[in-house]
Amino acid sequence: MSEQGNNEAVCQEGTGAIALIIRPREKDLGGFSVRRVLPAAERRMVGPFVFFDHMGPASFPPGKGISVRPHPHIGLATITYLFEGEIMHRDSLGFEQPILAGAVNLMTAGRGIVHSERAGSDFNDKSRLHGIQSWMALPESMEEIAPDFVHTPAEALPEIDFEGCRVRLIMGEAFDRQSPVKVYSPTLYMHVALDAGATLRLPSDVEERGFYVVDGNIRVDDQSLIGGEMAVLCEEADATIAAETDATVMVVGGAGLGHRFVWWNFVSSSKEKIEAAKTQWRDGGFGKVPGDDEFIPLPGE
Repeated sequence: MSEQGNNEAVCQEGTGAIALIIRPREKDLGGFSVRRVLPAAERRMVGPFVFFDHMGPASFPPGKGISVRPHPHIGLATITYLFEGEIMHRDSLGFEQPILAGAVNLMTAGRGIVHSERAGSDFNDKSRLHGIQSWMALPESMEEIAPDFVHTPAEALPEIDFEGCRVRLIMGEAFDRQSPVKVYSPTLYMHVALDAGATLRLPSDVEERGFYVVDGNIRVDDQSLIGGEMAVLCEEADATIAAETDATVMVVGGAGLGHRFVWWNFVSSSKEKIEAAKTQWRDGGFGKVPGDDEFIPLPGE
């Protein structure tokens, strides 16, 4: 069981806006590439973001696609944000909702939920899948709230256009706009597309901030980042990202939540709650996903 905290990087005067650059671990899942950015040894969380995976881009032949069996969560909220493709979400609350590019499915686990992620309506066609899967830890006082699920279509998210730069506000407030997606603690999550030569000054009124380069080349001060790297920023630093090529960047952050324990799909401020969740899953106490009741055992069992 690992303990997730902020692993604060030290920012010294004159060192610039970037405290740390994280280079993720890459996993090949058989034609499907995943880069694990958070948690990292150097930094466990950025704001509430306790898990951040870059999926794909991947191409699947007809009859193939993502197939994540029903599995449980506690103590977190999840967002899978797609650039391309479709994933069918089903959960133990009875929700069945496709995740489409640009839309937001916010699933709140709270005291416990089960969900599966399967190929979407393009299963029988040659399909592509590319996106970010993230988990956000819940504040300690909300870890036991009732599970919930809310879908927000892509067209409901605010979009802000600057010269050569387009911002989609997934969660939180920025540039005098507010996303309709619910947050449980101060949270910032943005999808930024920049043309080569464009710049964007990032909001500074966020306790913890970072950005992940999905593709392209980015510069902050005299430091360059390429696709697949995350920069963690110094608190309150004035940070402007400059695109050296066309680029896609995901900005993450929010208030720090302190330490969390993470084991498999369980996140909690309490080791005891994670142990209880293991027993509950083993004994069938989480409930089932209607129409998708395949069971996945605990790791090692």
